[in-house]
Amino acid sequence: MRNIIAIPLFALAVILQSTIVSQFSLLAGYADLILVMLAAWALQKGVTTAFQWAFLASIMVGAISHMPWMVTLIGYIGVVLLAILLQQRVWQAPLLAMFTVTFLGTLFMHLLSYLYLRFSGDPLPLGDSLGLITLPSLLLNLLISIPIYGLMRDLASWVFPIREEA
Repeated sequence: MRNIIAIPLFALAVILQSTIVSQFSLLAGYADLILVMLAAWALQKGVTTAFQWAFLASIMVGAISHMPWMVTLIGYIGVVLLAILLQQRVWQAPLLAMFTVTFLGTLFMHLLSYLYLRFSGDPLPLGDSLGLITLPSLLLNLLISIPIYGLMRDLASWVFPIREEA
């Protein structure tokens, strides 16, 4: 039952991503709301459904974007794995972990996208891709990571309440 909340949440997030967030671009880059939400969700204490959420998000994003859903699935699973690894290691500094996962996850997703587009025959220069798309997207993702982390922390405490020991 705890996974049910992901369906309307990601449906709303995908709609927001495709309509509003994509309108706020910096050079040719824009924020990836879904990636940041997955990173924030996977960093929450007690969350056990991060991989299911990554699978659902990749299907939804794959349905609206030109990128195949398998590319987004690999990227989102990588983000969740990194977040879980950092949650176990850097548990005393959650915002530092959020920034790290957002930074590395954005780079990983853009690398996967670049490699897919490169091998599918779209000749993108690497320097232009980094300077015009990846770095501005990275900045925007880092800017939205703090409020998204707070929202996902509140959602996680509602979905996975922590039992108090007497």
